[in-house]
Amino acid sequence: MGNLVLNGSSSGQITVSPPAVAGTNTVTLPATTGTLLTTAGGQTIGGTETFSIINATTIQVGGNQAVNGPAFSAYQSTLQSISGGTWSKIALQSKTFDTNSNFDNTTNYRFTPTVAGYYQINAQFSTSNSASGGYAVGAAIYKNGSAYKLAITRPTSNTSGAFISDLIYFNGSTDYVELYGYADQGSAGVIGTAYNFMSGSMVRGA
Repeated sequence: MGNLVLNGSSSGQITVSPPAVAGTNTVTLPATTGTLLTTAGGQTIGGTETFSIINATTIQVGGNQAVNGPAFSAYQSTLQSISGGTWSKIALQSKTFDTNSNFDNTTNYRFTPTVAGYYQINAQFSTSNSASGGYAVGAAIYKNGSAYKLAITRPTSNTSGAFISDLIYFNGSTDYVELYGYADQGSAGVIGTAYNFMSGSMVRGA
């Protein structure tokens, strides 16, 4: 875990070590104007409040949690061909940002956050095909190697895509997600850059 640092109090700066078991201790800020609480994760909150220490990146004020967990945004920068009629992993080779280096964009193309909690995951798969339309296109979030959530569209043009979004729990150690795509019309070409992507950020601690 990290320490909680209390800045701006009448006694200057106070460092409070979190408990051995997360969520079992509270810290109350004194009623001093300009009082500010800063966690190891970087959150700052002022005022007179009682804070529950969740972990080094999460504190809780009443029923509201302030988090500073991992976030990423990755996209496909090199064209990829997939076989029609089967779900295929989409290689997202480039990153717009990756705050804690939790997205592998060179080997497995997956997001494996190291902080347990709930994450908003967004993804899109797009394909180009010479067919006149009427075929199925799908985007899927795979969790730990298996289909977790799917989105299927049946477009009317030969260039189309599917978007999917969900709130997913990660254990902070072994859980990971990947983007898979599907097109049932023969051999499907894949559109890269802005059309195929996945992003995510922590919205609540475990």
